[in-house]
Amino acid sequence: MPHIRPLPQELVNQIAAGEVIERPASVVKELVENSLDAGATRVEIDIEDGGSRLIRIRDDGGGIAAEELPLAVSPHATSKIASLEDLERVRTLGFRGEALPSIASVSRFSLTSRTHAADVASRIDIEAGQVSKPRPAQHPPGTTIEVRDLFHNVPARRKFLRAERTEYGHIDELVKSLALARPRVEFRLSHNGRPTRLMRAAEDTAASMLRLAEILGEEFPAQSLRVDQAGAGLRLSGWVGLPAASRSQADQQYFYVNDRLVRDKVVTHAVRQAYADVLYHGRHPVYALFFEIDPTLVDVNVHPAKSEVRFRESRLVHDFLYRTLHEALALTRAGSVASVMAGTSPIPAESGAATSSFETAMRAAQAANYAPVMSPAWRGQAGLRLGVREPQANYLAMLAGSVEKSDIVENANNVAASNDAARMESPEDGPPLGHALAQLAGIYVLAENARGLILVDMHAAHERITYEKLKASQASDGIHAQLLLVPLPLAVSAREAAAAEEHADELTTLGFEIVRSGPQSVTVKRYPGLLDGADVAALVRDVLADLCVHGTTRRLQEAHDEMLSTMACHGSVRANRRLTLPEMNALLREMEATERSGQCNHGRPTWVQLSIAELDRMFLRGR
Repeated sequence: MPHIRPLPQELVNQIAAGEVIERPASVVKELVENSLDAGATRVEIDIEDGGSRLIRIRDDGGGIAAEELPLAVSPHATSKIASLEDLERVRTLGFRGEALPSIASVSRFSLTSRTHAADVASRIDIEAGQVSKPRPAQHPPGTTIEVRDLFHNVPARRKFLRAERTEYGHIDELVKSLALARPRVEFRLSHNGRPTRLMRAAEDTAASMLRLAEILGEEFPAQSLRVDQAGAGLRLSGWVGLPAASRSQADQQYFYVNDRLVRDKVVTHAVRQAYADVLYHGRHPVYALFFEIDPTLVDVNVHPAKSEVRFRESRLVHDFLYRTLHEALALTRAGSVASVMAGTSPIPAESGAATSSFETAMRAAQAANYAPVMSPAWRGQAGLRLGVREPQANYLAMLAGSVEKSDIVENANNVAASNDAARMESPEDGPPLGHALAQLAGIYVLAENARGLILVDMHAAHERITYEKLKASQASDGIHAQLLLVPLPLAVSAREAAAAEEHADELTTLGFEIVRSGPQSVTVKRYPGLLDGADVAALVRDVLADLCVHGTTRRLQEAHDEMLSTMACHGSVRANRRLTLPEMNALLREMEATERSGQCNHGRPTWVQLSIAELDRMFLRGR
């Protein structure tokens, strides 16, 4: 029988490296996060062969004292926490003290650093687990770490590395995600000696929008909602893409908890539900959201790579995220949208009034002395597409010295100012969707507004209007429960049976009467009458599963909405029906007053704006 024995420290570090270092991008993440924790305002990242040959991180942070260099590369040594209380309130990105020794154990490693108070820098090298003594070196205040020949002594791990281009792509994506969270930090990235990305520190709103556009696409600022909402000790800010700007993949979703990028099932579920009523099937929203919470209410020490968190009050977090985003998207009325204002709830349009959310929000803001940020950001003009060069071209031009960043930012400020002016004037020039001109092919309504031409899919628009009215009516009348002539017994898990018992009152308000009839069984006695003909057993199981995982459920609401959507579709104006001009104008006014009227019930757009400038370009006017 084998004897129990302690593992050699080098093997311990390599095991830790297996948990922390999946690929070169993992090394970059750990090192850049250390730079940010050290207060760096500039981070330079040099990569060779996708990171397998060289990863060099240079920063201008606080640096490390010469006598502390050997300690910095020893296991679980850190300046970031000293007690359990520190761990529970940690705000730094790194805190375990395992990254440097783990990285050094699978590479040829060197660390050069200088504090701002020191006259000279010091350097140490690590090879095959041997740490050299610190020696003088030339280096400005800050730190440089070089990681060469990653996994050279672990060939099995090296075989799992992908192609150079793939590994570099992961690093580039990582740098973008870090740059989103730290707009005031300059990031420079080069690959094989060639500069590939430069994101200068953003000192104002226009520069921040440039960075956002470079990372999420130059169209994103014009196709996004600005969100800033606080309550119950929580705050959510950032940008969420309009439903029409969705993507086929969930590849542009950035969610930060206290500036830490995370992937969390509670967050993902809340966002997906917020978009459920406006997003086309199979599409994924784009967002960059920043969530602030008391550090004691979130555990960041649940994953080796710190990419997951655990919320103490997950239901509170889920409901806050869902409500904030759901209400923000509700304000996407056709013609204009307003962002959520910090500390307030979105203001619904007056019942029956032909008024836009722009006007409603402005009146409410003026009454409360708020200054709402209108969005989509830079909407309605060519924005980044016309006013500013494409971001990559900006970067290459700046490297060549042919254009200054200040010129670009000034240009962007001018564009933003002109757009703000246009948005402020548009309500006075007439209704947002203008006045009807004609009907095309029995399907589209053509209208003219202050900006140009509006095209409306009349069936899609009327479908949303009818759907929202049905939802409002259902909400005001309440949910009517239908008594089952024969109670329905269901076999469920013990956890689901307990959830049915614990949430009995909540299920009653949803129109269900479900009683626990055994350790792993429940009996359904009543169900929502609107769902007559639905698969009650499957719905009950889904509801109980949601209650077990998230502590809340919207399955019933989604099922209700699906039924109401079908009713709205059949009750809406059909294609090829001829409308009079007064009927067309009435449809436009209802669109302006209806929540989420920018999309039909299935997530398709209901209207399109073509500006005079866009029409001029189509016909080459002025050229």
